[in-house]
Parts: sequence; C-alpha cells; structure tokens
Amino acid sequence: MKPTVIGAWCTAIALAAGVAAHAQAQDPTYARSLAATCFTCHGTDGRSVGGIPPSLAGQDRNYLLQTMKDFKAGKRPATIMHQHAKGYTDEQLELIATYFANVKPGPSAAPAAPAMRGGY
Repeated sequence: MKPTVIGAWCTAIALAAGVAAHAQAQDPTYARSLAATCFTCHGTDGRSVGGIPPSLAGQDRNYLLQTMKDFKAGKRPATIMHQHAKGYTDEQLELIATYFANVKPGPSAAPAAPAMRGGY
C-alpha cells in the first residue's frame, strides 16, 4: 500500500472509533451497562444493602469520578476497586459517575447477601 492510502485508512479507522465512542457516550443503556459491573457489590443501581460497601446512588458526580480516578491511579487504598477502575477509560469512568449521580438514592430492592445475613 502507498503511504497516502495507509494514512487515509488509519484516519478512517480513528474517525470511526471516535464516532462509535461518541455514540456509546450518548446511549444511556451503555452507561448503565458500564455501571452494572458495580451492582454485585454496591447493590442494584448502586443502592447497597446495609451501606457496606457504600451506596453510590445519588452521590455527587465529581466526588464519584475523583474517587474512581484515585483508585485507578493507586492514590486511594482498596482491596479490589483499584483493579476495577483500571479497566475503564477516563471517559467510561465519567459515564459511570454520571449514571450513579442521577440514580435516586434509596433502599436496595434486593435482599441482603447470605454473608450479610449470617449464612454461609
């Protein structure tokens, strides 16, 4: 391939990737899909059972974003959060923070996990 063809091809791929990322950022189900990885520990829609780990629903967006960035950078101690945060781009962390900030806080709809009930 000639350099101009290769350059045009690379530009087209980069543009397509940028358009796809923008489309994902505009899709509310994409943000919820990203946030869903947090549901196992932080409860459905970020409403934890018993407050441990902390509920994310209704928290300040900037606080959530900075906290996740601190986990990602290793600036905040964690058992598992630093591993989770490293798996996301900064743009994805922004979507996750925005998602949880817009969820109305309240009690979890799910029952407490067996460990929280004293079972297992």
